[in-house]
Amino acid sequence: MPPHPAQTIHTVWISDLEPRRLEPGSILLSWEPGPGAGTDVTARLGLASAEVLLARWPALHGDWIPVVHPTLHEVKGLHSALSVATDALHLANHLATN
Repeated sequence: MPPHPAQTIHTVWISDLEPRRLEPGSILLSWEPGPGAGTDVTARLGLASAEVLLARWPALHGDWIPVVHPTLHEVKGLHSALSVATDALHLANHLATN
């Protein structure tokens, strides 16, 4: 079940010293100082065959979590639905060939 929008998002800190491919369904957030006092935040999503740019929020000021969290919540829900649909398709194909 996808997380509820009010729930916290479980996180793990990863350093750039050990870059590795994201697991499917994982989201990697990175941030760096932006122009002025802002922060540039980038999100990448791990898929089965690739890693894709999910979103980029340039020059966020102050607490940027309320801006980023809704997007992450929606993506986790969409990824969960896509995973269920993919599993159902694989099962249907398996049953059709047997």
